[in-house]
Order: sequence, then structure tokens, then C-alpha cells
Amino acid sequence: MKKFLSIFSVLLSFIFSQISAQGLSPYIKVGVYKDNISKTASVVQSTLKAKDFDLIGSYSPEGKATLKVLVFTRNDLQQTTLKIKDRGALASVLKVGLISNTEGTTITYLNPEYIFNAYLRGEYAKYSGVLNKVDNDFTSALSALGNENRGFGGSLSAAELQKYHYKAMMPYFTDPITLNTFSSFDEGVQTIEKNLKVGSGGTKLVYKQVFKGNKVAVYGIALISPNLGEAKFLPTIGESNIAAMPYEIILQDNKATMLNGRYRIALHWPNLTMGTFMKIVSAPGNIEDAMKAVCK
Repeated sequence: MKKFLSIFSVLLSFIFSQISAQGLSPYIKVGVYKDNISKTASVVQSTLKAKDFDLIGSYSPEGKATLKVLVFTRNDLQQTTLKIKDRGALASVLKVGLISNTEGTTITYLNPEYIFNAYLRGEYAKYSGVLNKVDNDFTSALSALGNENRGFGGSLSAAELQKYHYKAMMPYFTDPITLNTFSSFDEGVQTIEKNLKVGSGGTKLVYKQVFKGNKVAVYGIALISPNLGEAKFLPTIGESNIAAMPYEIILQDNKATMLNGRYRIALHWPNLTMGTFMKIVSAPGNIEDAMKAVCK
């Protein structure tokens, strides 16, 4: 019996290593739903609601009526990601992107496994049971709405994602930008929400999650400035990846941070060439300026 268990353990380890070595695409294209973007959004919401996912925000990136992002979460996802102290709550939301044209509305989503590996890194395996259940419920529900269900946008292994680094001299997940340090968590929440209410830095609130008992808050923020925001860089790097949006601020205790744009943009557009990246070279700085204005 012990010999059998030993062989079984080795086999499981081998299978896990093979799965981990396979590439993960950042996005999944479900297919084209034969209806307008508003009705498609309603169908997506009701489909995910049946699996206990709650819609906590939605918006049209760049202000375009043909683009829409829906943001979902679930209690087990929230409670699990809050256990990862180094900004784990950034992985507490799941995003669906909708793009409409004359044929209907294309449904895409940000691959949960991709973002879990990138944001939770070495902690992902520890909570893989719950996270895999979240992933399976989310993806199986959406897969019923289309017949393509294929990955796109690039491919990275789990190991690459957990230590993701676009190029030499570029930042890692562990190189966040500090936006402000407040006197308390409550002051941080009040300041951020006050500034978002008036659109400081050319911003607009898409969703918020405030976990007061954990002293953690995550804000999903639209960058609405026509000259410095999403309209400036998304058309250049690719609107098919809109499930990457919106951008986030995370407040932990009294410190507000954001992922460096040179990390986050590269992570969500891994096929981006350096030539294309140089075309939006000002975008990371513009995003940082907008987020600092929100936290000022």
C-alpha cells in the first residue's frame, strides 16, 4: 500500500509539473453572441449569477458604446485572496470583455488561472482547491454562451507568470508604486473616494471592494481623459484585450499602491513588441499621475 501511495504521489507530481509547464493564455474568447451589447451583458450577468458570482461594476472603456467590461466577484474568491498579504486582493475580481459589431457581440474574459498565478504567485498552490473551483465555475458558465472557447493574447507558463518580467530593467509584481501613505486606513478610504467622486486626475470609479475588518480596499478605476487615458493607449496596444481594464488602486492598512504600468500593461498584453510599447511610452507615467491625483 505504501509503495502504491508513493508511486501515486510521484505520478501526481509529474502531472502537476506538466500542467504548470503548459502555456496559459491571458484571455479566452467564448464566441460571438447574436445580440446587442446591452442584452449580451444581461445574459452574461444572469449566467454568472446562477453560479453565485456578483456583478460589482461595469463600464465602457474609452467611453465607446461598442466596448464594455463587466466585473464580478464571489465570496469564496474574496475571502481566499484576502489571505495573501502581498496585494492578494487584486485577484479578487474576474472580468468579462464585450465587443460589439454588426455580427453581434464577442464575449471574452480574463483567464482566472493566468491572473491567479501572476498576482498570487507562490501562494496560488496553497489555495488551489478553492481557486480552481472558482475558475471552473466561472469558465464553465461562460463556455455555454459560445462555441469557440479558445485562448488568445499570448502564452506564458505558470512558472513564468509567478515571476513575470517583461524585459531587462522592467519592474516585477513586487515593485509596486506607492501612491500615498495616510494616517489611517479610514483616512485613505475617505480621501480616495472623495477624489473619485469629483474625477480627480481624469478618473471615474468602476467598482470598489472595501474590507474594513482586513483594512484592505480595492478600487477599479476608469481612465477617462481623452488625451492621457484609455483612449490614448488602448487603440494602439489592442482593444481585444479590454478585459484587462479597469486599472486598480489597492489600499492596505494606510498605504495605497498600484502595479507599475510597465509591469501591468506588459502582463496583460504579453505579445506586445518593444516597438509597440514605445508608442505608448508615456502611458505608465500618465496612469501613475492619475492614480496619485486620486490619492492626494
